[in-house]
Order: sequence, then C-alpha cells, then structure tokens
Amino acid sequence: MKKPRAGYRMIWARLRREGWRVNQKRIYRLWRREGLKVHRKARKKRMLGSSENGCMRLSAEHKDHVWAWDFIHDRTAGGGQLKCLTIIDEYTRECLILKMARSITAEDVKDQLIWLFMVRGVPEHIRSDNGPEFIAKSLQSWLERSEVKTLYVKPGAPWENGYAESFHSRIRDEFLNLNEFRDVREARALAEEWEREYNYDRPHSSLGYKTPAEFSQPPHVPPGLGSLALPEHGAGKVESSHITSGI
Repeated sequence: MKKPRAGYRMIWARLRREGWRVNQKRIYRLWRREGLKVHRKARKKRMLGSSENGCMRLSAEHKDHVWAWDFIHDRTAGGGQLKCLTIIDEYTRECLILKMARSITAEDVKDQLIWLFMVRGVPEHIRSDNGPEFIAKSLQSWLERSEVKTLYVKPGAPWENGYAESFHSRIRDEFLNLNEFRDVREARALAEEWEREYNYDRPHSSLGYKTPAEFSQPPHVPPGLGSLALPEHGAGKVESSHITSGI
C-alpha cells in the first residue's frame, strides 16, 4: 500500500483528483468491508488558555500573514542525530522550508530565511517557541529590521504553535516513521521528495481537499486587468541590503 497512513477520506480525495467518479460513502463501505483502519494515538488533554501570541488569539487571515517555524528530530540508521527545520505558511499550509542536517544554528536559520525572503517575499509575523535558535539577539534584530513581527508562544505550551505542531505530526506519521535514512544525504533527498508531494499532490482536508499549492494560487485575473492586480504582501518589501545585512 503506497499510502499506509491515509484514511478513507484522503483515499477518496486522491481518487477524485485522478479522475475516478466515486463518492465518499462508497469508499467508506469498501474500507469497512476490508477491515482497514488507521490507528490513532490518544491525545493528551491540554489547557486551552492561550497567550496573545498563540494561534488561537492571532490566526492567519491571508497568504504570508503568519508563518510558523520549529524543529523536529530523528536519527539515521547508524544512530546519528537528524535535526529538521520546518517553516510553514499557516494560511495556505504550504511547507516553505524542510531542511535536514546534523545540527542547525541560529545563523543557519537566518540563512534559510534570507533565501526564503528573496524568493517568496516577507511575512507580517513569524511564530515560534522560545528555542535558542529563534530567540538569538542577532536573529531578532535582523527580523526587526526586516519589519517582521515575532510571535513567541508561552514556554511549555506547544499547542500555541498549533499549526507547526500539526504539521510535525504529519511529518512524523507520513514520512519519518516510514523511512530509515542511511545518512544525511539520503534524508535530504527523501525530504525534498516528500515536501514536493505534500505541497503539490497531497489534498488537505482543511483546504477543501485542495493541495496547499492549489490553495495558494491567486485568483485568475481577466485579460486587460493585470495592471489592477495587487502584489502579494511582502513582495519587494525588504531591500537586498536589509536582507544581507549582518550576515
């Protein structure tokens, strides 16, 4: 089975994308008949209180409004550490960065952001926990010069960075737990393949079963109205001198 962690709704959405004319109820009946089931871990109960920087208080309203970043860890087959930096757009659910390495410093994080700002533009906010890589003074100063507001969630409250947490559960369930990496090079190659599949092929239930890339596309502008189209937020906002300052 190519997608062992996919439930019947996801299988239905994928079949529809491939041109099959089937309804969800039929897939569910076949699912039950074959005794298929995706086992879910019981989730711990959490306090729902949220600080002003939590995703329950300030939620993304458009593309590039709020990005979220965090780290997730794994190991290669020989026991070596793997550290993975992820950056997602909370509104479109796109995976913007999926960097695998043995170690990642605050300077590495800034280098990834410099590249991302240049190819995509600049977000209004970026949400994270209080990890040392994210609260480094040099990084905070650079983000302030780039006019990006930092949203640091309360210590010990990962649910306040809920979109990153949800994305990490997908990575763990659909990628890390299903692959054994011989070395960092293989981990990077497979991560690149999974990121492409996640953004362009995997339908997302909260996006109306569109892929993140489809949901991210701007509405079609009729011929002759191109001059009226507004630029994406952040496009060209940061001068190259601002981006590279402090490197």
